[in-house]
Amino acid sequence: MNMIVLFAAVQFVTIDPGHFHASLVQNRVYPEVIRDARVFAPDGAELENHLKLVGAFNSRENDPTSWNEIVYRGGDYLEKFVSCAKAGDFGKSPVVILAGKNDRKGDYALAAVEAGCNVLSDKPMAITPEVFAKTERAARLAQEKGLFFADIMTERNEITTILQRALSMEADLYGEQEKGSAEDPAVVKESVHHFCKLVNGAPLKRPGWYYDTRVQGEGIADVTTHLVDLVQWAVFPGQRLSKGDVEVVSAKTWPTAIDPAQFKMSTGGCVERAFECESNGEFSWRLRGVNCKVSVIWNFMAPAGTGDTHYSHMRGTRAELQIRQGAKEGYKPVLYVKARAAADEVRRALDAALAKISRDWPGVGAEETGECGVWRIVYPKAYDIGHEAHFSQVVRMYLDWMKEGREDPIYIDNMLVKYHTIVEAWKKAHRQ
Repeated sequence: MNMIVLFAAVQFVTIDPGHFHASLVQNRVYPEVIRDARVFAPDGAELENHLKLVGAFNSRENDPTSWNEIVYRGGDYLEKFVSCAKAGDFGKSPVVILAGKNDRKGDYALAAVEAGCNVLSDKPMAITPEVFAKTERAARLAQEKGLFFADIMTERNEITTILQRALSMEADLYGEQEKGSAEDPAVVKESVHHFCKLVNGAPLKRPGWYYDTRVQGEGIADVTTHLVDLVQWAVFPGQRLSKGDVEVVSAKTWPTAIDPAQFKMSTGGCVERAFECESNGEFSWRLRGVNCKVSVIWNFMAPAGTGDTHYSHMRGTRAELQIRQGAKEGYKPVLYVKARAAADEVRRALDAALAKISRDWPGVGAEETGECGVWRIVYPKAYDIGHEAHFSQVVRMYLDWMKEGREDPIYIDNMLVKYHTIVEAWKKAHRQ
């Protein structure tokens, strides 16, 4: 049975923070979490960047945080973490935060759980079959020991995704979920990302290993974590899935070419010659008979005025639900409803569905697009809170589980099905 967490009994313990998402977990303070945050990491730029970002949260003018970072620096950081955990040096309910080198996450998660710590990890937690085996072992051991174990699925808190899922659950509007085919899947999610991003006019510095897919993982096993998670969450809401529900049909990866100037611009480091990064991937699979497809593309840099994009398509017997984020939408995600039955009937069903959804999300509505049988879903700007705020929402959900003494009963099972799906696609792409 999970423990019930008391006020200010949780302590954050970060291991080897190599990605700025580790810092985003601390972009606000929480009443259950003590302000002393422990960090165990090798000395170097990645650790300094983490501390700099947390320090920026502490010193910002609006809603500053008050974290006190207690840092252990050294090559034996993992051994030191384990000895401190076993000695009871952390709070009553330590939560290990993982965000960095993805090839090590299985080792870190397993070490944390074996030492009696809860785990909250950035994605992906499995980039190869070997890493998945460790992650699965850690997750099951956490269940046995009554510990909390989860990955950070921020995209579930994006308003267009929330509304797409909610509308798909309204049978009068959406109808039944179509099965589709391998050639014409009924559920599609596509994402375009960029290695080099400008923040305040300057390139966001990535570590050199970000281009090493042995460490970072290939595109088929990284961003697809969010996409597969959203497919499971939206198509089978509240249902426990199993590995037997998954049949991977096809999978492939392909590279993005990076030249020395691009590498230096995005990392500050140097390489002697151009190289290819196996960053792109797509795969198709059947989930309880529903044909699904996800695709991830990594370009070096987005054209001026653009950015990362997301496309999501769900096809029911009465309506299609699409999220588009292209030039027409100003590169902001927009949810559309497209009738597949009589347009006037679908519009009445849409109005009824929105009236129901508005109880939880006041102000949500639909407007004409000028195309017969197609409507744009609109909502107050206050619901579009941004990527950074989604991290605090996930942390808040996790801490609520701890306060209640009970994790979402299907979360770990479905999380492992997600990584099983990704690893099976990786094996098919690599013909293993």
